[in-house]
Amino acid sequence: MSRTRHIRASRLATAGIAATAATLLAAALSPAAHAENRPTRATAIENAASALESHAAALGLTSAEGTTVRDVVVDKDGTQHVRYDRTYRQLPVLGGDFVVHLTPDGTYRGANRASKGTVSLASTAPKLSAPKAADLAVDELRAENRGAKLKQVKAKPELIVDALHGAPRLAWRTVAAGLDSLGNPVARTVLTDARTGARIDAWDSIETAAGDGQSLYSGTVPLETTLSGSSYQLKDPTRGNTYTGDAANKTDLCFLGICFQRAPATVFTDADNHWGTGTTADRSSAAVDAQYGTNETWDYYKNVHGRNGIAGDGKGSYNRVHYGSNYNNAFWDDSCFCMTYGDGDGTTFGPLVALDVAGHEMSHGVTSKTAALTYSGESGGLNEATSDIFGTLVEWYANNSADAGDYLIGEKIVRSGFGKAALRFMDKPSRDGSSADCWSSSVGNLDVHYSSGVANHFAYLLAEGSGAKTLNGVDYNSPTCNNSTVTGIGRDKLGKIWYRALTVYMTSSTKYAGARTATLNAAKDLYGAGSTEYNAVAAAWSAVNVN
Repeated sequence: MSRTRHIRASRLATAGIAATAATLLAAALSPAAHAENRPTRATAIENAASALESHAAALGLTSAEGTTVRDVVVDKDGTQHVRYDRTYRQLPVLGGDFVVHLTPDGTYRGANRASKGTVSLASTAPKLSAPKAADLAVDELRAENRGAKLKQVKAKPELIVDALHGAPRLAWRTVAAGLDSLGNPVARTVLTDARTGARIDAWDSIETAAGDGQSLYSGTVPLETTLSGSSYQLKDPTRGNTYTGDAANKTDLCFLGICFQRAPATVFTDADNHWGTGTTADRSSAAVDAQYGTNETWDYYKNVHGRNGIAGDGKGSYNRVHYGSNYNNAFWDDSCFCMTYGDGDGTTFGPLVALDVAGHEMSHGVTSKTAALTYSGESGGLNEATSDIFGTLVEWYANNSADAGDYLIGEKIVRSGFGKAALRFMDKPSRDGSSADCWSSSVGNLDVHYSSGVANHFAYLLAEGSGAKTLNGVDYNSPTCNNSTVTGIGRDKLGKIWYRALTVYMTSSTKYAGARTATLNAAKDLYGAGSTEYNAVAAAWSAVNVN
């Protein structure tokens, strides 16, 4: 392995040795590092399994618990990070996930745990019945929709152990789903104490936002397609056979693996391999945007972060466009491993197939396969911010003059009836009227699309710095919450730091204080403790009151 020292040998003081160690780690993580002896995924899992046996007590594991591997990251220097989910007496443990860190030779180095302590319950027999838990979840769904009449409402409870909200307890995790008056899906996950019936938490189950082809928003774009007989399919064999299909304005009810009905995804076909007209009159125009967004998101994660597909396994997802009736939403659904786009109502939103929306929603898939940030409270805000950050970075990465990079979320899909120029504004999130610029103890009580503002603000400051500036013709003026001046380190470094923090250090329970620690650890790994980048991360978090 080639290593470069940045200090003179005659000045090897203690501080110099520490600086050199950081430099060596950064070099080991760089593309130039040799990888011929790099452990495989299977080796990392085998090493981690040995670590679980010898460090069970430190990880809070007992004979009553089981573990399954969710994700594996192997650094270029061979350092290994294996992420686990946990069960207790065969029940899923919410907040039981953890990441084991191993040195290049497989030695246990430490772990990040979503919750501390050991899971121990007197009994796994609930006092609250499953039907009663289902009824409570349905009541919550109706209340969340302000008493609107819902159709085909169903609920499915699952008995789990909740270790995310204090001392471990038996709980029902219930998904309640139905159709609103327009026939579009609504869903909510409700967590209920299985002994007392008390409501523990609840959150939305739909993670929202919002050849060549003539797209609606990105101009004429290149597409990789598949010849089938005498026609072409909008299916990309170079990106895991990702494809785009027509949902025929129908809806489904499939959440967290529970399927009540499924909308179609009839793959688009074309005779001459020139797709769309750039207008909504041609149904394939929206499909061009969706496929293009998938392509750019796939390429961003692969070329920038070395991630081969959303799940990291080289397998493609698929898109459904023209979903529902005037549906003002777009969402990623793990149960189908697919992206779904509504057409909008034409007054507040147009078709929700814009590039940053695609990057946002598909990044929910990346989060679900890595940190799995709980979609509630501060963790939910970080989940949403992760998608905003990477959706924005995908847009910059694409470098498309028809949809130039910016720090506005969903600016292409909004219409005059929405009343604002974008869904969200990263330089000053409160510009949307609801999002938080600065952390406070009450941030976790906000809707996750608004509590995300703190991390979005951090990300903008880390990339671009504070104060007024114009980028790609868009004016920004980002304040700080502590009246400091922050100097940015650029979008590329923001993306690398956030991706490593997400995939190596964050867990399902990470809150803002934990995100500060995770990103500082990531910056230390990549650039060294005390580096300009490390100090910039600390300054940007302090600038949004996360200290």
